[in-house]
Amino acid sequence: MNEMERIDCEEAVQRLAEYLDQELDPDGSTELEQHLERCRSCFSRAEFERQLKTSIRENLGSADVPAPFEKRVRLLLKGLVEGE
Repeated sequence: MNEMERIDCEEAVQRLAEYLDQELDPDGSTELEQHLERCRSCFSRAEFERQLKTSIRENLGSADVPAPFEKRVRLLLKGLVEGE
């Protein structure tokens, strides 16, 4: 990979959620990992978001969701998918 193909901080932040959810393709993951190795600011943000996701999963992963709330969220998500 040459210098021109490296991603910048803005692109790294945009890809971060997909990276943490393991939704990036292998090349995209490699590019982001290389950026995180070079950029302390983005690395810190990635670590913060990783820890936040872990904390949420551990503390809220088994919480009961009120049925009306779940129904509303599902309808909203369905509308987003159908609107694409």
